[in-house]
Amino acid sequence: QVQLVESGGGLVQPGGSLRLSCASSRSIFSMTVMAWYRQAPGKQRELVASIIGGDSPNYLDSVKGRFTISGDNAKNMVYLQMNSLKAEDTAVYYCNLRNPFNTYWGQGTQVTVSS
Repeated sequence: QVQLVESGGGLVQPGGSLRLSCASSRSIFSMTVMAWYRQAPGKQRELVASIIGGDSPNYLDSVKGRFTISGDNAKNMVYLQMNSLKAEDTAVYYCNLRNPFNTYWGQGTQVTVSS
């Protein structure tokens, strides 16, 4: 079993930045997908950013140019750098790792963008 723990969320003003971190209890090297999802109140969970295999990252259109997903195999960490944050980015953000056999989720971290 893989445990994922997100951190880095919080309250930030519009235009600000946050970096979310996801710590994995096991190596992420064998994971075929690294991703971040988010869920705003009353809305469905949506895919924000992902890296599939060794391909280039994919992003939700609304976050392109503002968010960057990355992984550190040596530290078993996945990150989401979020810049130029907007009120509509407010949500609970979830880390997601997948291999051909299992899907793993973190508990989520709240991001609130408000003045």
